[in-house]
Amino acid sequence: MNMAAPLLALAAAACFGSALIVTQFGLRHATPIAGATVSVTFTLLVWLTLSPFLLDLQGWHLGALALFGLVGVFYPAIVTLLTYESNRQLGPTLTGAVSCTAPLFAVVTAVLVLGERLTLPSAAGGAVIVAGLMLLTARAPLETAPGWRLLLPVSGALLRGVAQTLTKLGLVLWPNPFAAALVGYATSAVVMWSTDSAVSRRQGRRITGAGMLWFMGVGTLNGGAVLLMYYALDVGSVSVVSPVVATYPVFTMLFSAIFLKTEILTPRAVAGVMLAVCGVGVIVTA
Repeated sequence: MNMAAPLLALAAAACFGSALIVTQFGLRHATPIAGATVSVTFTLLVWLTLSPFLLDLQGWHLGALALFGLVGVFYPAIVTLLTYESNRQLGPTLTGAVSCTAPLFAVVTAVLVLGERLTLPSAAGGAVIVAGLMLLTARAPLETAPGWRLLLPVSGALLRGVAQTLTKLGLVLWPNPFAAALVGYATSAVVMWSTDSAVSRRQGRRITGAGMLWFMGVGTLNGGAVLLMYYALDVGSVSVVSPVVATYPVFTMLFSAIFLKTEILTPRAVAGVMLAVCGVGVIVTA
């Protein structure tokens, strides 16, 4: 196997996991939607600044641009909003557990849309990773039946998985990960600003100067993670990249234990981490 794809995906997972830690500090000074809007906007501004040096328009493809823009409408924008609402309605436990199923949607759509061949090691490794992540995040029983609210995290996982497949399709037409990230974040910024403006009219100012700085850091980490993931998708298959990227909760847990001192490494959590690591090992060594 080409080691570049899983290694890039693992680096993306580490950045996603780190971003969640920084987010915890930022949320002390901002509401989630305001923080997410600052994060996406800051990333877009950085990439616009870098585009004269990194954006190569040679071989550009209109269909690819349309796909990158479509992905940006729901990832990270709508997925972020669905995750916040799911956390509010169902709590982080169920939201995190269901979110771990995103690789399943990604792999299924990649097989159907891209015609990817799912190898036994990729399928086995992906299944082990998802099982480990669900064990890691499912830490408490539900007090009430989720009912229709379960559609919130399921929709988020579905859109996250589909986003990876559509991005891969766009990269097949125009292999330019930076363009994919730039165009996607541009449309996401429009969605986030529209949502943030509607909320701010009702609630007023919802972010401080310190919050701005923290979420600029979040934007740097998340933006770097998305770019790394797109470079991984450019050189690897969805069935390899998606499960490895999904291991970001492992990094969040480890970084939380180190920096926030709030994470307790229970036997269940350790078992979940070990399963996820084993799953990555199966994929990488295939």
